[in-house]
Amino acid sequence: MKRLMWLVWGMLAAALAGCAAPPPSAGLTDVIERPAERALLTGMRAYDDAQYAQAERALTTALHTGLNSARDRASAYKLLAFIYCTSSRLADCEASFRAARQADPAFALTRSEAGHPIWGPVYRRVVP
Repeated sequence: MKRLMWLVWGMLAAALAGCAAPPPSAGLTDVIERPAERALLTGMRAYDDAQYAQAERALTTALHTGLNSARDRASAYKLLAFIYCTSSRLADCEASFRAARQADPAFALTRSEAGHPIWGPVYRRVVP
């Protein structure tokens, strides 16, 4: 739950940073009311709860609905890559890592994520 709260705060900061001039009253509840951001949060929560099919649907919805923030798009693609790699859909995993980097050129896995035995080798092959 603690991880989810940090992700929510990061999502809020990224969403507000992506706005040209956020209204003075914009807050977390304003951001979560956006369909794409709400779907992203739902997907992140489902992923944290190991509900991977639900997470995949919500993250895909978030991407198709139009996430404002490049960082949010990269996060959605990253989680999709993890789901695809762990379900042996390596071509989809590779494509998601590429899409994450394309969405946000600063995208990178943490050291522990990059060292994961399943998706780490795919990530290192795809994202220089």
